[in-house]
Amino acid sequence: MAASVSCVLRLSGGCGWSRTARGCGFPGLPGFWPRGLLGARLLSQEKQATETHFGFETVSEEEKGGKVYQVFESVAKKYDVMNDMMSIGIHRIWKDLLLWRMHPLPGTQLLDVAGGTGDIAFRFLNYVQAQHQRKQKRQLRAQQNLSWEEIAKKYQNEEDSLGGSHVMVCDINREMLKVGKRKALDQGYKTGLAWILGDAEELPFDDDKFDIYTIAFGIRNVTHIDRALQEAHRVLKPGGRFLCLEFSQVNNPLVSRLYDLYSFQVIPVLGEVIAGDWKSYQYLVESIRKFPSQEEFKEMIEDAGFQKVTYESLTSGIVAIHSGFKL
Repeated sequence: MAASVSCVLRLSGGCGWSRTARGCGFPGLPGFWPRGLLGARLLSQEKQATETHFGFETVSEEEKGGKVYQVFESVAKKYDVMNDMMSIGIHRIWKDLLLWRMHPLPGTQLLDVAGGTGDIAFRFLNYVQAQHQRKQKRQLRAQQNLSWEEIAKKYQNEEDSLGGSHVMVCDINREMLKVGKRKALDQGYKTGLAWILGDAEELPFDDDKFDIYTIAFGIRNVTHIDRALQEAHRVLKPGGRFLCLEFSQVNNPLVSRLYDLYSFQVIPVLGEVIAGDWKSYQYLVESIRKFPSQEEFKEMIEDAGFQKVTYESLTSGIVAIHSGFKL
């Protein structure tokens, strides 16, 4: 009768299965598992688990962060010009649509992640200021006994022009934040706006702090998208909304072929001519193709704890707005 084998397996910290009993072996496997064939297989799996993609290139997870940082550091000064050239100006409409879907009210606290150049933040401030002014007009019509001095004072109160709204722009790249701050000064944005250097995977904010979390064309550059989504869920208040604007996988065969032709043959050339940087724009194109499908990303958002998750395709499915609620 063969000798009985007593062995216990447990799942260890995301690195695979580990053995908890000593002297556990199987015929044909030398000694302890880590030195045998199974151990080699486990080490191989662990190595693979630390690899990710940088466009179409396979790199380590540690390496990707630095490479992505270098890309955006390189393109920061020409970022807005290149966005206009690459999308023929349509990116402005996509961002406007995001704000219309958001429909923020005065008093809304917004966190815009990977928003260094301020495109979403500035639109948010304009939107809530217009909303607040309409609200003031309704209140003034209801108070006909106010003097002209009192009316003028209400409109000139800059501190209250946003009705208590505030937007926090969080970006991991210093150069992108510099561009955003410079634009804010040039365009006269003084209140209701703050700039924070921070990582989407480890946000420097308390739990339950914001009403809305936005990320536009940024989440595909995050190494661990699941961690970024969990952080989004953490910092939102109960009832808070998650809104993500991102490129999607095009399902229409004709549009897909034209989109691929323009992406791979035209955009890198524009990057070289306008920004003097072919490789960075080649990566940006490739990163779009490596992003999960609409359904896969929807499942990731749900796994992070969001409810009522939806996505809305824009421009023949080239871009989508994903949204969800923290209930």
